[in-house]
Amino acid sequence: MAGLKEVRIRIASVKSTEQITNAMKMVAASKLRRAQNSILKLRPYAAKLREIMQNLSASAEDSNESGFAEVRKPERILLVVLTSNRGLCGAFNSNVIKAASQRIHETYKIQFENQAVDLITAGKKATDYFRKRKYNVVESWDEIYDSLTFETVAPLAEKLMQFFTDKSYDRIEIIYNQFKNASVQRLMTEQFLPVEPEEIPEQTNLKKVESDYIFEPDKETILYELIPKTLRIQLFKAILDSYAAEMGARMTAMQQATENAKEILKELRISYNKARQNQITREIIEIVSGAEALKG
Repeated sequence: MAGLKEVRIRIASVKSTEQITNAMKMVAASKLRRAQNSILKLRPYAAKLREIMQNLSASAEDSNESGFAEVRKPERILLVVLTSNRGLCGAFNSNVIKAASQRIHETYKIQFENQAVDLITAGKKATDYFRKRKYNVVESWDEIYDSLTFETVAPLAEKLMQFFTDKSYDRIEIIYNQFKNASVQRLMTEQFLPVEPEEIPEQTNLKKVESDYIFEPDKETILYELIPKTLRIQLFKAILDSYAAEMGARMTAMQQATENAKEILKELRISYNKARQNQITREIIEIVSGAEALKG
């Protein structure tokens, strides 16, 4: 019967899809394990560097002279949008793109007037989306994920710092997904430049523990050396976070797709068995009716 043939073809198609999604889940899980180990090892180092940098920036008298802590009226703003080069990872890319669009059209339109917002994208999904819609994408660093190391990220950090120090942009922000676990990512919008001062707890009854550092040769010299290094590390951490979150989102999406394929296969097999049983019953009835007719 044509109906049985169509069901058999669909069962074979769903089986093939299940094998593909299961293989993609295993590949994403393998990449996630390595990326997760890397980001978990980097976070304490990056957090401590940022703490020292903020402490030095707050205490140094001429911290603004370094150029990285200077707060200017944000007339020109640069957003660094981090997505993936490939899809099949759920809402990973759409969440970042939506947050960047809202940041441009809602937040900045309300807070500031006559400001220009440019974009630097890392990931083909963001690059294609914003270029098709005629946003001003200054540069795209889609190839950065091909070999994700500190050496490949450092040139981008250098360029961002140069943009800020030569006053091409007054504020630079990074929008990305932060890795929390394999199934959860947190959408983040972080200010990259200017360097934000150290946060002071709102509770007045809590005393902040201040670290007493011994500086050699002096605070200012260390500050000039530390800020660029810390900014490179912060950008590398954001990109590594985004990559780990992408692998987690893809693994979760492929796992759900595999489970859905199994459910569809179960329903198709039930439908096939019912149709086959009806066909056999009909054939038996036809044979019995033919035999009875011959006897008559």
